[in-house]
Amino acid sequence: MAISILNRSNLPLDLLQKKQGHKFDHGHALVLSGGVGRTGAARLAAMAALRIGAGVVSIGTPPAAISEVAAHISALMVRKIKTPHDLEIALSDKRISALCVGPGFGTSPAQIGLIEEILAAKRATVLDADAITLLAMNRELCTLLHPACVLTPHAGEFARLFPDTSAEAFAASIDKRAEVTINAAHDMGCIVIAKGEDTLVADHNGHVYLHQATGARAAPWLATAGSGDVLAGFITGLMARGFTPLEAAKVAVWLHVECAITFGPGLIAEDLPAVLPKVLRKLLV
Repeated sequence: MAISILNRSNLPLDLLQKKQGHKFDHGHALVLSGGVGRTGAARLAAMAALRIGAGVVSIGTPPAAISEVAAHISALMVRKIKTPHDLEIALSDKRISALCVGPGFGTSPAQIGLIEEILAAKRATVLDADAITLLAMNRELCTLLHPACVLTPHAGEFARLFPDTSAEAFAASIDKRAEVTINAAHDMGCIVIAKGEDTLVADHNGHVYLHQATGARAAPWLATAGSGDVLAGFITGLMARGFTPLEAAKVAVWLHVECAITFGPGLIAEDLPAVLPKVLRKLLV
């Protein structure tokens, strides 16, 4: 097993350049939100997707939360999505090129049908946070995963989703964690990002990549509520633009840390999308 190290020199950062064109030429991302009082995480993910270059980003939210979402955003679109039928109608728009589900989504039985509809669409999809919990609670959903999916579990979510993996194995050496992450990606048939100080990105074909936020790239400020939602949004926005799921995962993981390093102490999740333009200007000159 060979572990590839993620760094600036071996990432397709040139793909971050945007060419001239209509907004829909750069993709349309749809982020699903939870209900009243639970929309903040989805809004963070949606803003991150927009900042990283998706041409259009919509938030799909239950009707009762539409006013809450609309009061906090300007550049994002809002549409009513409460039932699988609502989502089916939304996805009839083939311009929607990437989906994000999980941040603040909720874990009620009603959410299962929405996950099923999302996975049946076979589009580029990030499953984060509550979506991972739903997969762990309803194992039959895992059979609907496909190669255009990206799972983003932290250590606790990883343990729930892959209960046969012992905590000791996941906390052991990098080599052991890499082996466990590769096995997870193979079993799920998609990209798995095992988040942590040493983040591993594995695909279902046995490739694994490591990003170490240590030493000169230490970013302890990322240990703040909402930072994972922003990472999910970065990945979603890149896939909406046409990055492959693996490219999007690798680039987003690296940029996520680069934004934290650039901002420094005092970082909160909202700062990550806000500082991204500065990071991109430095990279793309």
